[in-house]
Amino acid sequence: MNLKTTLNIEPGKAICYSGFREGQSPETGIFPTYEEIKEDLLILHNHWKYLRLYDCDEHSDIVLEVIQKEKLNFKVMLGAYIGAEMNNFGCPWGGTYSEEQLVENKNRNLKQIQKLIKLANKYPDIIFSLSAGNEATVDWTDHFVPVKSVINYVKLIKKGAKQPVTFCENYVPWLDKLKGLVEEVDFISIHTYPVWEYKNIHEALEYTKENYFSVADKYPNKPVVITEAGWATNSNGQGICPSNVSEELQKIYHNDLVNWSKESGILTFVFEAFDEPWKGSNEPLEPEKHWGLFTVDRKPKLVMKTIFFN
Repeated sequence: MNLKTTLNIEPGKAICYSGFREGQSPETGIFPTYEEIKEDLLILHNHWKYLRLYDCDEHSDIVLEVIQKEKLNFKVMLGAYIGAEMNNFGCPWGGTYSEEQLVENKNRNLKQIQKLIKLANKYPDIIFSLSAGNEATVDWTDHFVPVKSVINYVKLIKKGAKQPVTFCENYVPWLDKLKGLVEEVDFISIHTYPVWEYKNIHEALEYTKENYFSVADKYPNKPVVITEAGWATNSNGQGICPSNVSEELQKIYHNDLVNWSKESGILTFVFEAFDEPWKGSNEPLEPEKHWGLFTVDRKPKLVMKTIFFN
């Protein structure tokens, strides 16, 4: 289903943006400054129309402020980050919490949703859509939230804000677990990562198409957006074979993905603008740290060198 005709959202180049640099992270509460975020957005603004932000925190506050004050031509998908409301004993990296922590998380989640609504109403010309969470229902998540809770959050957002509302999740839960949520959201948002599923570059785009159409064909009356798709450039072998990732392979997948999305009229957010060294373990080559189209010190990787300097 067409986003333009149903929700008046034009397809365009889109990217996920997290501006945390060396020594900064949402976990430590050390956030990028106004000038650092301005630097990032000036790098991005001639190449991408849409940005996706994950959390209603100080980082998002500053991003929205920079866009408004510097009069940058971005449209933002703003998300609320919802934390675990149930234990997920199947999570390999720790999805269990005390009952007190789960209660605290629920209270924080509600505050996140309330802030999401507040920001949506404060920046109606910048924020074009809203997400009730990110990867919180998939089997392996460490911040598991019951589908009923997500549905309630979507309803709260729709009651308080005018922008279209979604929920960002791996494509698999949409095929069954999230059927009830489909009725509530204005559009479906899927994540597709062929390289995490052991696909090589020759299989990658076809696998992405399979993932997309498995959901889009199941719900023909609901628009589907890809809110994360990308290719890592390094791996220590944890989950991704090192020979399956490089800047050369990232360039191939990125270009194939963007060209197909443009031809098909699909809004696709490339993951991710900049490398994120704060993620995952202390292993420097852990894949989680290396999805950026730019390094953490804002140097363009191969795919961006080609775009920037041609």
